[in-house]
Amino acid sequence: MYILAIDQGTSSTKALLFDEAGKVVKKAVADLHTNYYPDGRVEQNPFDILESVKQACTLVLQDIPFENIASIGISNQRETFVLFDKEGKPIYPAVVWACKRSTALCETIKDQEPWVKEKTGLLIDPYFSGSKLLWILENEPEVAAQIANGEIHFGTVDTWLLYNLTDGNQYLTDHTNASRTLFFNINDLDWDTEILEKWQLKSLKFPSIKPSSASYGNTDLFGLLDVSVPVSAMIGDSHAAMFGEACLGKGDTKMTLGTGCSMLMHIGDQPQTSTNGLLSTIGWSTGDTVAYAWEGAIVACGSMIEWLKSLNIISLAEETEAMAQKVANNNEVLLVPGFSGLGAPFWQMNRKASFHGMTFGTTQEHIVGATLESICFQIKAVIDAMESDLGHAVPQIAMHGGLSKNRFVKQSLSRIVNSQINIQENHDISAQGAAFLAGLSIGMFTDLNEITIMVKKTTVETSQESEDLLEKFYKWMNMINVNDQK
Repeated sequence: MYILAIDQGTSSTKALLFDEAGKVVKKAVADLHTNYYPDGRVEQNPFDILESVKQACTLVLQDIPFENIASIGISNQRETFVLFDKEGKPIYPAVVWACKRSTALCETIKDQEPWVKEKTGLLIDPYFSGSKLLWILENEPEVAAQIANGEIHFGTVDTWLLYNLTDGNQYLTDHTNASRTLFFNINDLDWDTEILEKWQLKSLKFPSIKPSSASYGNTDLFGLLDVSVPVSAMIGDSHAAMFGEACLGKGDTKMTLGTGCSMLMHIGDQPQTSTNGLLSTIGWSTGDTVAYAWEGAIVACGSMIEWLKSLNIISLAEETEAMAQKVANNNEVLLVPGFSGLGAPFWQMNRKASFHGMTFGTTQEHIVGATLESICFQIKAVIDAMESDLGHAVPQIAMHGGLSKNRFVKQSLSRIVNSQINIQENHDISAQGAAFLAGLSIGMFTDLNEITIMVKKTTVETSQESEDLLEKFYKWMNMINVNDQK
């Protein structure tokens, strides 16, 4: 028997089959187009999201007897949301997590941040669904009117997928996706009525909320299956990766090097406030456990590799490793990666990207090296924030995602981070986490101990000679923290 894991990401949808030992037996990928606009808007076609899921599932299910699919687990890009009517028709493009349309609006309501943070664990920031929805209310009168009339459903990507997979019969989300909206009270584990009332959103319909590992109804996968299969888990992709890395106990930490980079640390069964720019969120949940976490959300990671492609500096992501390794000291070229602002722990969303230290001798290799180093520097800054909040070092961190295979990135991180870095052979950890949670829900996996046993990790070899790179990191930090950020 297999668990089908659907990992719906920003740039693609992956469909993977996991066996009863938690191993990947088959994988398929379908691309997803994203529209980036000069004014900072980032959108997707909601139907394109559905189509990418259907394409990936069609490919992975070829030659697989439908009766061998025991359950489905879904992980999804976070903060992205869809507004749709009772017929399931979108009334607006899907607004993607990286969209910055609400930057100016966030500044006008920053005075509400202490109150909102106490309830949601989040900052008032363009990164989250709520601020972008408030922008729509102010700038799209036809949409605002439909919301005011009580006609519209709100859904993060998991909800949008489930609603369509079940022909509109299931309107649900899980704790983790709800916790990324600015509307969810992480203390009460429910939509916050005070926030919704203050922001004039009480007439908007919101999905019911369940644990990440739970029964979410049945689907025939857009007609691909001859029988209905239970959807037994839904979870935000970064949170799914936390579970997939078996971050099941207090202090367990993971980093996902994807389009952005999310670092999550398990902090126990109660929320705690960070004093160093980290978010409080829900890591994952089952029927009897809610795991809270601190998150360091880094906006630009793999997206910068796509940017390098757009400049024709590289054709493939794999080229970056060799190019960066050609430059011994990178000639002090540094990148402040504020392409969509800076996330944790800085939260400078008006910040723009900038290179420093460039001369006529700067080459494409220098630019690539500085780009990869800036990813490592952002991670180092988040780890420093976590250690400051904890009061002690983070002993080990699980790493995964596309860039975790890049030797230059791995070695650079090992030179500036004191923590032991562990990595799995399987790099599709979000899908793995969704599969594990679905397997728990239906009894294929018995308990958290079995999950821990199934996760096999190796340690990244520590690289020496850290002083030069550490010195560059401190110079980089000084550039981030200068008063003039124009």
